[in-house]
Amino acid sequence: MIKDLSTAGALPALEKMFLFSGQRQRLIAHNIANIDTPNFQGVDVDPQGFQRSLSKALQERRDRNGGASGEIDISQANEVSMVGGRMELNPTTPIDGVLFQDRNHRDLERLMQDMVENATMFRVASDLMRKNQSLIRSAIAQRVV
Repeated sequence: MIKDLSTAGALPALEKMFLFSGQRQRLIAHNIANIDTPNFQGVDVDPQGFQRSLSKALQERRDRNGGASGEIDISQANEVSMVGGRMELNPTTPIDGVLFQDRNHRDLERLMQDMVENATMFRVASDLMRKNQSLIRSAIAQRVV
């Protein structure tokens, strides 16, 4: 029963969103930390590509069992791989920016925008997860009483 609760509805998708946004935050922070490093070429992953892969995995789950519960498999994503329950990003999307004399492509404004968009994705997922967990707690409390 616990397994069914942990893979029900949107929970697996929210988990993948948490994992993706956490790993992407590390990548963005790495790019920001090396913004003045000579010859540094920042890389990123495509969030829209991840969202397409997640959508495809959810559709496959719906086709398989109606979508009520079950794990979702996003292994088809180009820049995302799951290794033992841990998500790893394989960034290939170069960051565009102005090429400076030290051969570094810099675009601090774009990096800050990426960071805010990523934090928003995490916040939305956490709000949805909190609401879902509240509903589960409420349902359990009604049964116990």
